[in-house]
Amino acid sequence: MLSERRLEVLRAIVQDYVGTEEPVGSKALTERHGLGVSPATVRNDMAVLEDEGYIAQPHTSAGRIPTDKGYRLFVDKLAGVKPLSSPERRAIQNFLDGAVDLDDVVGRTVRLLAQLTRQVAVVQYPSLTRSTVRHVELLSLAPARIMLVLITDTGRVEQRMVDCPAPFGEASMADLRARLNSRVVGRRFADVPQLVQDLPDSFETEDRGTVSTVLATLLETLVEETEERLMIGGTANLTRFGHDFPLTIRPVLEALEEQVVLLKLLGEAKDSGMTVRIGHENAHEGLTSTSVVAVGYGSGDEAVAKLGVVGPTRMDYPGTMGAVRAVARYVGQILAES
Repeated sequence: MLSERRLEVLRAIVQDYVGTEEPVGSKALTERHGLGVSPATVRNDMAVLEDEGYIAQPHTSAGRIPTDKGYRLFVDKLAGVKPLSSPERRAIQNFLDGAVDLDDVVGRTVRLLAQLTRQVAVVQYPSLTRSTVRHVELLSLAPARIMLVLITDTGRVEQRMVDCPAPFGEASMADLRARLNSRVVGRRFADVPQLVQDLPDSFETEDRGTVSTVLATLLETLVEETEERLMIGGTANLTRFGHDFPLTIRPVLEALEEQVVLLKLLGEAKDSGMTVRIGHENAHEGLTSTSVVAVGYGSGDEAVAKLGVVGPTRMDYPGTMGAVRAVARYVGQILAES
């Protein structure tokens, strides 16, 4: 276990290196931080931190920089989440409140996160598999053709055309719409098949074929393996950090182009807590020089998707964590109110 003073020295090294981009020496630390000890004592503390693997010497200068292990200890023990200022919070709310639909919410969230953190922003669309039914609408397009519209609690809208085996009157369709919604609204997708299985039997014989066809289309929509969708923005921000990546940023850019990699980076949506993965904790080889800060968002207590940022390990962790958490909270509020 490191002493409190050595933890303070590590905190100061991380803060100075993130702020200045320069390796940090003992003299600079004692001048900039009220550590209350001599440069010789700080040098001794830095030697212990280096032996323990928390800092390293990038070249023969006297300065040291944090390692992945050093950043990890900083995030776990030393970094509080930096709250956003009132103007920042108002700016987030005003920007996101203008969204007109789910695509617009996700697009605005990506742009906002990239601007706030000056990193690469990644936002996952809410997954159908974790959604509940908000409403099912049935619209007559022709005597034997119906449009089925499924609206989820996250604002996602799915439309399907249904070709009926026989003409279906407006009165019958209004009856089906009412009975269907009374059974499925507010229910999870997985529960719907059981809730509607006996519905055709409650209709007149001539309408049962059409009711069964409509229900089959609804159930196909619910169980369809809809592709997990992501939106990414702010990739150009990485060019500001060229010297933070060994040799080139190409492997990072290539990894960011792979959707499967990004979904793994964000992690399971049901894990709504904040995750911070640093450097070599990211399994993908192209991302070992980056850190990922991600958190779940949703319309209630349960997360329906993840959002986060990817940037170099030399990151303002308290500020980035605060921005990611605040944006996720506002997106969740918008979904709950939509």
